[in-house]
Amino acid sequence: MNTGRLTIMAEIAIMAALAYVLGMVKIFQMPQGGSISLVMLPIVIVALRRGLTAGLIAGLIVGELKYLIGGYVVHPVQFFLEYPVAYTAIGLVGLARSANWLSGANQTAKIWLSLLMAVTVRLLCHFTAGVVWFGSYAPEGMPVTTYSFLYNLSYILPEYIITGIVLTLLVKKAPQLAHLSR
Repeated sequence: MNTGRLTIMAEIAIMAALAYVLGMVKIFQMPQGGSISLVMLPIVIVALRRGLTAGLIAGLIVGELKYLIGGYVVHPVQFFLEYPVAYTAIGLVGLARSANWLSGANQTAKIWLSLLMAVTVRLLCHFTAGVVWFGSYAPEGMPVTTYSFLYNLSYILPEYIITGIVLTLLVKKAPQLAHLSR
């Protein structure tokens, strides 16, 4: 095995572990699951540094870890949506890196947009699972879709904003962290 691939594999493993640990440090915990933390940050950094494949793999590992160490599953499809797919979606930030979209002007805006795309896919995963399997938690008279959307948005939006702010500060202070200025 060449050292370049080994380095990438080591980065993925370290960042996935760091993401899991940061996910345990919760700023806020929702009553029926979901929390605000920095779990997405290391996955995004790997995706920016190494591209789409590395970001997807890191996200998949984090999703599996979150399930294996404290996940809640009521149906196999719900498991699939909320753990592997939702966290793998964060690695979609690597699309921006793989397409060389991050070069040039407005780098910060492009990072925020690529993060928004990934977070939107994650939100759709949790929203779908909420509608199908957790609709019974909706308050009387509230449509299940509205409840699921608002519930999931209430922790995913702040997590997006916090991750974006921390990522922006990191890229400004240490651009080599994301290999954005070569």
